[in-house]
Amino acid sequence: MATVVSHQAIASHKPSHYKASHFLKEPLNVPIKLRQKQFKIQATAPSQQAPLLDPVLSPSKPLPQSHKKKSNEASLILIRHGESLWNEKNLFTGCVDVPLTEKGVAEAIQAGKRISNIPVDLIFTSTLIRAQMTAMLAMTQHRCKKVPIILHDESEKAQTWSHVFSEETRKQSIPVIAAWQLNERMYGELQGLNKEETAERYGTQQVHEWRRSYNIPPPKGESLEMCAERAVAYFEDNIQPELAFGNNVLIAAHGNSLRSIIMYLDKLTSQEVTSLELSTGLPLLYIFKDRKFMRRGSPVGPTEAGVYAYTKRLAQYRQKLDETLT
Repeated sequence: MATVVSHQAIASHKPSHYKASHFLKEPLNVPIKLRQKQFKIQATAPSQQAPLLDPVLSPSKPLPQSHKKKSNEASLILIRHGESLWNEKNLFTGCVDVPLTEKGVAEAIQAGKRISNIPVDLIFTSTLIRAQMTAMLAMTQHRCKKVPIILHDESEKAQTWSHVFSEETRKQSIPVIAAWQLNERMYGELQGLNKEETAERYGTQQVHEWRRSYNIPPPKGESLEMCAERAVAYFEDNIQPELAFGNNVLIAAHGNSLRSIIMYLDKLTSQEVTSLELSTGLPLLYIFKDRKFMRRGSPVGPTEAGVYAYTKRLAQYRQKLDETLT
C-alpha cells in the first residue's frame, strides 16, 4: 500500500493575518485562516446533468450585520496556470516550484486579454511561481490598469517593509494573497519523473490510477480527494465570504486544486471530476448572486461584447471602462 502524505506537515505554515483591506476600500470579512474539514461529495452521478447556464446552488456564509455589501453580485474567475518548463518536458511537477515556458507566458497574457473587461478586486494564487506568474501577467492586460501587489506575512518585518503609504497608490492596486492550500496536488515520489518512463516502470494502468482516480494517491503523495479537502475548505473560509461581500475574485492556480473547487461549485461527483479537463491559460467565469454560483463558461475576449452582457453589472462595468479610457 502506498504511503500517503500527512497534511499536518503542510499545515505547519502559520496562517496569514495580513489584511488585504490595507488596499481595499472595504475590509476583508474574515482573516485568512486554516481549517481542517472533511469534504463530502456524491458517490454516484446524478440522473440528469444541469444545463451549462443553470445556477448551481452552493452554501454561503452569512455576512456580519456590521458590514454592508458592496454589491449583490460578484464575479469569480478561475485560471489554470500556463505551460510550465516541466509540462514541456513531460515531467510530474506537483508541488515543485518551476516557472512558465515562453508558451506559458503567452497563454497567461492571452488569458488576461479575455478577462480585461471583467472587474477584479482580489487575487488568490497558490504559493507556486507558475500560478503567480500567470496572475501577474494576466493583469498586465486588464483595462483597469491597477497593479497587483503580493501581500507578505512571513514576518512582522516583511509586513512593515512592504507597506504602501500612499492612499492613492493603494486605490490603484489589487491585493494578491498566496495560499499553499491552492497548490497543485503533491505527487510524492513521482515528482520530477518522466511520465512515459514512469508508465513503463510501473505499468500504464497503475500510473493512470495515480493520476486520474479520486482517492488513490501516488507513493507518499496526495490523492485528488486529499487535494480537494484543503482547497475547498480554503475556498469556503476565505474566498466565498469575499464574493458574498461583493468583491470580485480571480483565482490563478493548478489543474487539481481548480478541479476540486469546480467540483464544489458545480456539484460534481467523484466520477465526474476525474474526467474534468482544464486547459492551461483558459479562464472560466462564474457569477455569484443570491447565494448561488452561475457558471458562464470562458470569456471570449475583449472584442466580443456578448460575453459581458451576461449580467447588467458586467455590462455597466465595461461601459465605465470605455468612458474612462476614451
